[in-house]
Amino acid sequence: MLEMVIHRGGNMVTKDQLDLIPIPEATESYVPVSHYALANKLLDISTDILKDYQLIRELYAVSRQGNQLFSLLKFHNDNTEMGLSVAFRNSYDKSMSVGIAIGASVFICDNLALKGDIAVMKKHTRGIWNALEDLAISSLYKAQKNFDQVVVDAEKMKAIPMNNDEAFRLMGYLYGHELVSPRQLTTLKEEWLKPSHEEFQDRNLWALFNATTESLKSCPPTVIMEKHRDCYEALYSLA
Repeated sequence: MLEMVIHRGGNMVTKDQLDLIPIPEATESYVPVSHYALANKLLDISTDILKDYQLIRELYAVSRQGNQLFSLLKFHNDNTEMGLSVAFRNSYDKSMSVGIAIGASVFICDNLALKGDIAVMKKHTRGIWNALEDLAISSLYKAQKNFDQVVVDAEKMKAIPMNNDEAFRLMGYLYGHELVSPRQLTTLKEEWLKPSHEEFQDRNLWALFNATTESLKSCPPTVIMEKHRDCYEALYSLA
């Protein structure tokens, strides 16, 4: 998810560096959410709730001179292929709302298999911190159930064979419903025909989904979480 930010001129940073970015002043209608405080809050809540998981990686990237934040916390349990990731975003320039997405992740290619709702705070308004904490807690508990289902779904998708004609039909659906762009469709086809990761050489629906996630890395960061979810749900429902 974050590789896309770097390609668009963003920069990887440490969590402590987030604390050095100036925070805009609050107004009567706008309450800024500190990148640094948000990262610490979500890290604390995640590690507290996900007791059966181990935090294995923290990724933080900023763009627009630090005004936009994109982060990913990666957790691992006994499952060797799938883990749980907490993705979140924030802005100081009102370019996007605070967003939290929690889903299964495939460590091989850093994709995010999102199932269900993406929790998004619509406005930076008074009381946002209490609302964010409640939102994060409820989303994490819900995500654990979704994670278990995604692991089951992945095994079902692996069991669905897919030849080129069937894969091209589903690619056409994604393109026709504007879930992938013309440029992404080209990447999707290339990833299907010649996977970048040997783990996805098998010709099945799971390999097609992971080819799709590779193509989504060129999405604008403000919509990438939604695109992951929509493509995942579309492919699974159409199989």
